[in-house]
Amino acid sequence: MGFTVEDMLTISRDRYQMKLVAGGRGWANSISWLLMVEDTVIIRRFAGKELVVTTGLGFDTEERLLSLVEMLDNYHAAGLIVNIGPYVQEIPERVLALADECDLPLMTVPWSVQMSEMIKDLTVRIFMQSQMDEQLSRAFIRAIEQPEIQGSYREELSSAFDVDGRFQVTAITAPDLDSMDTRERNRISYRLQIYLEDISHNAHFVYYNGCFLLILNAVEEAQRRAIIDGFLTRAKRRMAEQKVYVGEGSTVTDVSNLHLSYQRAVYAVNYAVAHDEPVRSFDTLGVQRILYAVSDGLILKELREDALAPLRAYDEKHESDLVATLRTYLKNNGSINKTSEEMYIHKNTILYRMNKIRELLGCGLEDGEERAYYYLAAVAGE
Repeated sequence: MGFTVEDMLTISRDRYQMKLVAGGRGWANSISWLLMVEDTVIIRRFAGKELVVTTGLGFDTEERLLSLVEMLDNYHAAGLIVNIGPYVQEIPERVLALADECDLPLMTVPWSVQMSEMIKDLTVRIFMQSQMDEQLSRAFIRAIEQPEIQGSYREELSSAFDVDGRFQVTAITAPDLDSMDTRERNRISYRLQIYLEDISHNAHFVYYNGCFLLILNAVEEAQRRAIIDGFLTRAKRRMAEQKVYVGEGSTVTDVSNLHLSYQRAVYAVNYAVAHDEPVRSFDTLGVQRILYAVSDGLILKELREDALAPLRAYDEKHESDLVATLRTYLKNNGSINKTSEEMYIHKNTILYRMNKIRELLGCGLEDGEERAYYYLAAVAGE
């Protein structure tokens, strides 16, 4: 996840007497750049993940500091370092509370620290980590595209990840993501990464083939669930204008199987987009997992178009909903009451529709094999 606030604090606690005083939940924020800021003009041009350093010259009152923290949150900055000295002698409690509320890491360094040296040191480290991240991204993509050629990625990834351990890919997308220019896509990428809390170097974030991928390594299920749930909550609150969809792949063992988790994550996110669901896990797709495993596209096409052709023709002519009724009826094991409840339709209407469906299909839907066949056909058409 790049050079993070946690990395910076590890290096800077002793060397620069840096202290984290608020916004601790943002400790995993990755940093794209370090900027000295004494007014808010440049902040309006932030792309995201910038970390601001200030002496407090332009933010020497509580209200100005509050405004700065609020603005950094709005522009998805990675954090704020305040040089404690003549302009800001201590951080007001309201500012600390706001940083905590925004999960914006707020650090302090004493006036005696040579700021130019600190900024130079940390900037070099950020650059070096970004170069390493690019190498890791290319290695992960090779693992997805050519899993059988392990020599092209395994050793490189072993420097940062447990390649023999568990991996799980989550695919994240948004409308028109692939048609955006690089700058706008990077802006969204930076924002999304800021919303991924409580993870650091056991994860990697990369854009590939129309989706952002979050690759987790050796993360327990409860923590993974908390990461994704928290991410969706923050994305909905802070990117209300942008729809975001998430698809979770299965957990696999060994990096050579990463491509399987990736393929399932993409299938799940496409399902989420098609059904306008914010998140869908591949492992909860039920019978859809069988359809995913069918490599013969002609079989699925025949199921979609041929098996239910009489119902589709009737629906088109009469503006009815027989296909959806059949799918819901079979999903609920032939229960009229449950089908009625799920579709919010009176059960007498469901009974009428099911009689019409049996008539058009020429079968009673009593045989288990018949039910399975038509259910797969109905689901394949979703």
